[in-house]
Amino acid sequence: MVRRSIQDYQDILDLPHHVSRTRPHMSMHDRATQFSPFAALTGYDAVLKEAAQQNDARFQQTLHIFAQADPEAAEEQ
Repeated sequence: MVRRSIQDYQDILDLPHHVSRTRPHMSMHDRATQFSPFAALTGYDAVLKEAAQQNDARFQQTLHIFAQADPEAAEEQ
C-alpha cells in the first residue's frame, strides 16, 4: 500500500473547480440518488417492516398463550 501525503497533490490543490460547458449541473438530489449504495434494494425497507410486524404478531400471540396458561405470571409483566 502506497501512502501519499498532501505534498503529492500540491500542484492541483489550488486549481479552480471545473464546470462543464456541455453538461448541465446535477442537483444534489439527483447526485445522491445516483450514488446511493442501496438503490438496487428497492422495496427492501417494506420487506423488513413486514417481517417485523409478523414477528411482533407472533410474539403477542405467544404472550397471550402464556397468559392463559399462567394468569398470575401475566399480571407481573
